[in-house]
This record gives sequence, C-alpha cells and structure tokens, in this order.
Amino acid sequence: MSPSIPPGIRLLLDFITYIGVGISLASLIICLIIEGFIWKSMTRNDTSYMRHVCVVNVAVSLLIADIWFIIGAAISDYQSVAVGPCTAATFFIHLFYLAMFFWMLVSALLLFYRTVMVLSQMKRSTMLAIAFSLGYGAPLIIAVVTVAATAGGGGYIREENVCWLNWNKTKALLAFVIPALTIVAINLLVMIVVLFKMLKRGVGDTTQNNDKHALVVIARCVAILTPLFGLTWGFGIGIMAAPEAVGLHVVFAVLNSLQGLFILVFGTLLDSKIKEALVRRLRNQSSGSGGTRSTSAGTSSNVLDFFRGIRRRNVYNVSGGPVVNSGSGTSSSYSAVNSSGNT
Repeated sequence: MSPSIPPGIRLLLDFITYIGVGISLASLIICLIIEGFIWKSMTRNDTSYMRHVCVVNVAVSLLIADIWFIIGAAISDYQSVAVGPCTAATFFIHLFYLAMFFWMLVSALLLFYRTVMVLSQMKRSTMLAIAFSLGYGAPLIIAVVTVAATAGGGGYIREENVCWLNWNKTKALLAFVIPALTIVAINLLVMIVVLFKMLKRGVGDTTQNNDKHALVVIARCVAILTPLFGLTWGFGIGIMAAPEAVGLHVVFAVLNSLQGLFILVFGTLLDSKIKEALVRRLRNQSSGSGGTRSTSAGTSSNVLDFFRGIRRRNVYNVSGGPVVNSGSGTSSSYSAVNSSGNT
C-alpha cells in the first residue's frame, strides 16, 4: 500500500509478512477442513447454510489471494518487477482480495434480509445465485475494467517493490481502496440497522427459532471482522499518506498478514454450534474405531443372555405340583428340601 518502504525496516517487514501470511494460510486451510467436517450437520436451514457458504468463500478468496501474494513477492524485488508475471499476479491479488470483501458484504446483506425483511421468503437457489454473482461477479468486473483502463500506458502495476496496483501514475490502487472501504461503510450501516431492529423487537420476534443462532453468529462475525479489516486497510491508507511512518508500516503488516487467523477465530472457532458438531464427529469416529471390540463384547453379552434365558425356562418349581415326563407318559412329584437337608 505504501509508495515506498523505509530501507531500515525492510527486513523486519519481510519477516512479519511471511510469518503472518504463513499463519494465515494454515488458518484458512484449518477453517476449510473444519467446515468440511461439520457441513452436513450445520447447514440444515437456509440461514445457516448461507452463513457457512459465505465463510467458506471468504476463506477461499483470501487463501487464493495470499497464495498469489507470495507468488508476486517471489517474482519481484526492490529495484524492478517482471511486467508479464507481475501483471498476472496483480490481477489475481486484486480480484480475490476484492472477492473477500464482497463475500463479507454478502454476509451483511444476508443478516439484513433475515432480520429486517422477515416476511420475505427467498429460495435457496436464488440466494446462492445472488451471492455468487455479487461475491465473484462484481470483483471480476472491477478487476477487468481496471486492467483495460490502465494497462495500455504501463500504469497498471508498480515499477518496483511489489506486484500490486499502481499509485503514482494512474491511481489504479483506488480500484481496490474505494470498493473495499465502501463495503466496510455499508456493513457498518447494516450492523447499526440490524442492532436497532434486534433491540426494538428482539431476535426471537424477527426470525424463527432455528435461525436465531445463525443470525447471532453472522452479526458477531460482521461486527468484528468489518471494523477490523476496515481498520487494517485504513492503516494502509495511512502509510500511503505517510510512507516514512515506521509504526504504521509495522501495524499494517501485522494486521494485514494475519487476516486468515482472524477469519478462523471469529468466523469459525467462536461458534459454539461448530464446536459441538466437531465433538460429536470426533466421538463418532472414535466409537467407530472401537467397533470390533464393541461388536465382540455385544456378541458375548447376547450369548450369555441366551443361555440365561434357557436356564430360566428349564428351572423347575420345587414347591409346585406334578411334572409330566413326556418320555414315559407318567407323572412324578417332587417335594421341597426341608431345613435339615433331608428329602
């Protein structure tokens, strides 16, 4: 985001960036694995389904953007950039960072729709079509238009430091900053409206019981991640205005490189329903691994019960009357054993 980097902190920023992005990549992979584990049990109603669709696509978008960021960093240096490879890397970084923000916008709009427009019923297929059109279609249009408008005069990418949108010549960076900060503002506005509605009518009055938890989790996720990511890129604007401010560089590098960890924590791990689903899944797997022992124990128990049943059926009533001997056709009578042991 900065037009220039102070030479004295380049090595420090490199360490912060690569360590932070590495943590983010691992966090996003863990997030996607967890979502795969609990998908069926957590997507039984439309609200919860769309919430997890948004989380997965936010994670996928940031994961791809971070991978392309690493590629861009590997093919550039502080003196110059390779135009062809850097153009491709910049396009995909721009596209998928924007996609992350637009999927956050989808989450906020889903929260608004389910909380405010209570009487409206939209099919799941319609919600998915709108979500993917907004989540990936809008960023693709912005990224393509940016390339078409600036690449001809050599003003699409920077000439040094990093594979990223140009600032000095064409201000192409605004094609990222303006949509991202606009989404942050919209999400904050949505949160204000939703909180007002919830406080006025209560969550139980605005939605069905099976949607309450999903809406609360969406609200918490949007309320935390939107200001956090907005603050992150706000520091980026700060270092654009004051590129020699060492503190802003360090804070921006830390916050920006750890976005994947924030998504894992606030989008997945803080959801109590996800933790319960994971515990159930792990218990089922552990009980499945002990299936042989359980089966053999159950079989032994069944055999013992069978023989006990036979024994109970063949016990004679010592105080009863005659017992018929089917073999001889005669009847016999048994007397009880007396207290002295004589018959």
